Amino acid sequence: MNPLDVLKRTPKSNCGECGYQACLAFAANVARSGEDPQKCPYINLDGLTLAEKDSTSLDKMAEKHDLELIRHLQDKISDLDFPTIAAPLGLSLSPDANDALTFPYLGQSVLLSKSQLLINGKEPEDPRDQILLYNYVYSGGADPPSGIWTGLESLPNSISKIKTLATYCENRLAQLFAGQSRDTILSLCAQLGGKPATGTSATASAIIPVLPHLPQQLLFWDEEPEDGFDAKIKILFDKNVLDYLDLESLVFSSERMADRLMLLFSKAK
Repeated sequence: MNPLDVLKRTPKSNCGECGYQACLAFAANVARSGEDPQKCPYINLDGLTLAEKDSTSLDKMAEKHDLELIRHLQDKISDLDFPTIAAPLGLSLSPDANDALTFPYLGQSVLLSKSQLLINGKEPEDPRDQILLYNYVYSGGADPPSGIWTGLESLPNSISKIKTLATYCENRLAQLFAGQSRDTILSLCAQLGGKPATGTSATASAIIPVLPHLPQQLLFWDEEPEDGFDAKIKILFDKNVLDYLDLESLVFSSERMADRLMLLFSKAK
């Protein structure tokens, strides 16, 4: 089964009642990750068979479905006018390639055309990076970042994603940063274009531009063993963030931010 087969069975209304901002994101997760299709109260399950697979088969299916989704997204951006959408997304037109966009992504350089996507001159190893970046470009942009920060739990239909954000981003970074100095943490964030945030009670805080109009605020409180407090990370998003990404891609962007910080930390040791 591919995501588009599942998508055909949904109302394609992007109502969000399943916990995903878009029907396409929900369909991708049903096909790729075994998400419960009944989370959509309107899906037509007649004739739909979801056979159990071993982990190897699931991994291969996930990769296949990701690649199918990438092709679908490439088709969706094929009609976009890059010169028109570049500024609202904070992107630049490439001076070296016709009809291509360039922009930073977590301290890396992206070149995106209608037929190819390169990160630091190479094709991404993980297809989810392509899905994230194509979704960002396809959004077309809207209101610029407002500077008003909000937690994931305050975004519509986000309940199913709170644990995912904690597991794949916040908890990992809290463990990584525990006992590290403020300067060490801010130095790592600076390598991703991050700048210190002000007006917080956190041990260290930074605003990291994951994508040009997709800032995320990282707040870190160090552990206090004598008081029984573990190290803690909280990720905040701009209140306009859903103008640029659906919830699935948004949480993955935070996971990728954690991946990059962990890689930079390992190289600095």
